[in-house]
Amino acid sequence: MNRAKMRTSAFAAVAVLATSVLAACGGGSGGSGDAGGTGGGDLQNAKVAFLMPDLASTRYELQDKPLFEARMKQLCPTCEVIYQNADSDAAKQQQQANSALAQGVKAIVIDPVDSAAAATIVKSAQSQQVPIIAYDRPIPATPADYYISFDNEKIGSMIAQSLVDHLKAEKAEGGILQVNGSPTDAAAQLIKKGIHSAVDPSGFKLLAEYDTPDWQPEKAQTWVSGQITQFKDQIVGVVAANDGTGGGAIAAFKAAGGKVPPITGNDAEIAAAQRIIAGDQYNTISKPIKIVAEASANVAWEFMQGKKPAGKTTLYDTPSELFVPTVVTKDNTKEVLFDSGIMKAADVCTGAYAKGCEELGIK
Repeated sequence: MNRAKMRTSAFAAVAVLATSVLAACGGGSGGSGDAGGTGGGDLQNAKVAFLMPDLASTRYELQDKPLFEARMKQLCPTCEVIYQNADSDAAKQQQQANSALAQGVKAIVIDPVDSAAAATIVKSAQSQQVPIIAYDRPIPATPADYYISFDNEKIGSMIAQSLVDHLKAEKAEGGILQVNGSPTDAAAQLIKKGIHSAVDPSGFKLLAEYDTPDWQPEKAQTWVSGQITQFKDQIVGVVAANDGTGGGAIAAFKAAGGKVPPITGNDAEIAAAQRIIAGDQYNTISKPIKIVAEASANVAWEFMQGKKPAGKTTLYDTPSELFVPTVVTKDNTKEVLFDSGIMKAADVCTGAYAKGCEELGIK
């Protein structure tokens, strides 16, 4: 397939897929000029790297990877996606990026393990005229060529405000625990900032907070267990930054043998949906991975063609597109996660969760 024909095919696909995903690229789809990296070149059998950060969150293997690969296949049937997962090891991710560059990738999409350490990857790639698209987590120290994510600060404020509103409606009296994400993840710091924006003025005392190394649920569970011993019945709610840390918090309360207070989450993992249906987790955030995965493929493809897509906003001096997510509680689980097609009842409503699904009308 020659280059002109490939471009025609790609733009036809973009025109057909009239969704919010494509809005991410709308600002730059008509642009021209040299990208922050490659100037186009021969795209026959071109390679693009998709580097994810960890295995603690199941989403990367189950959703991000296949969705990104499928969209790239639509845009460029002969292109190859080089996928790697760093398993929470920043040095390993550096090696994976170096390997991708050595293989001649035309663009790198990276969700950094360590947002500060990833600055070295950005510099290495840009020195070789390979554009870097920061994915989900920003790289503050050295601007990437583009940043695509859901609005992480908004996520933090939404899950926390949802919990605070619920506690006030229940006339709860006591304090809140705050379980943040990884201290090396810039997105986690944005979520943390958003949580504080809702918790600090809420009237509920912040009993304690914790930055969870590598987002590990086990570490969140251990920390929450210690807080249960210290604060006991004073804890009326827990704001956890994602479903993994939320699951760890829930496990801690169950192990302690007491009542599980309302606990938040984020990512809308299947396990979180099951916990919400069962009444163990209060909320999560639906941020359909399809939106960001496909948007990042669209932007990578534009860079690969030598274009420079414009952002809808700027974050950390980086052209960015930030999508707005949806809070999910038991009240809207059916509508947001199942009626929309994001999840299937067959995958969620198994075993002990079948009765809860039936009560909510999830089929």
